[in-house]
Amino acid sequence: MTEWYYADGQDRQGPLLVEDLRQRFQRGEISLTTLVWREGYPQWKPLSEAVEELQLQNLTSAASNLGSGFDLRGDYTAIDNGTAPLPGTGGGTYSPYTAPAATGGYGAAVVGGGEVVYAGFWKRYAAYFLDSIVVAIINVPVSVVFNLIGASSGNESLALAMSLVAMLSGFAIGIGYYAGFHASRGGATLGKMAVGIKVVRSDGERITFLRGVGRYFGFILSSLTLFIGFIMAAFTERKQALHDMLCDTLVVDKWAFTENAEFQERGLGTVTIVILIISGILTVAMIGLLILGFGAIAASMS
Repeated sequence: MTEWYYADGQDRQGPLLVEDLRQRFQRGEISLTTLVWREGYPQWKPLSEAVEELQLQNLTSAASNLGSGFDLRGDYTAIDNGTAPLPGTGGGTYSPYTAPAATGGYGAAVVGGGEVVYAGFWKRYAAYFLDSIVVAIINVPVSVVFNLIGASSGNESLALAMSLVAMLSGFAIGIGYYAGFHASRGGATLGKMAVGIKVVRSDGERITFLRGVGRYFGFILSSLTLFIGFIMAAFTERKQALHDMLCDTLVVDKWAFTENAEFQERGLGTVTIVILIISGILTVAMIGLLILGFGAIAASMS
């Protein structure tokens, strides 16, 4: 017998027999927007696309599952083409009956057609500030070890080689951290997780590791343009920096391209504001230390 599965948030429920699935629908535990799958399906589908196969139109309480004013048996065309109105709204261009625009291939559906909140310059800066600290915590000890090995050897060639290894290891750590996290299920580094943003393709798809590597090199290019590549994120239509344009990526709110797009945050958010304040204090402190240092040098030379 055919076994069915359905998605309950991020969890998969099943296997269930057809009758079990019909009963859950009849009790209102699942609806036409619930994603279902059985062997033979290339991807998860909304339950609305399996109405006839599961004979849901024969359930006497099916209409109540959909809300008043919606005739399940008389509106298959609207369900199939995604134009069926949301129950109780009287219409709308987006419908949950529309199949997901694409799937990420890792069990998470990418939902198109909804509003997308792009991450602005300051949120991205706050995320990078945290990420740079994380990378430094990893990179500095590694660099110190290699440089100490070279310095203690007493061999200039070995010392130079160890310095080069330290530089390459730092480069590899940066690639592994940014490309690895950006290609992960959440599409976010630790810094981006903290401020609630993620990196995706322009269609909301999860990026691959190789694209993440390319984006890291593009990030370096944005730095070499006197940081103009980064500043572009404050003025472009979809808040894209230079490396985003080169790699077809977007930085968006973590709820973008999901079924919970209404959870997206438009403002900076408390975490971002706190990070920006800390960053500002540290920047002022560093400038003050540099001024004091130059003053001390000037005094000693006079």
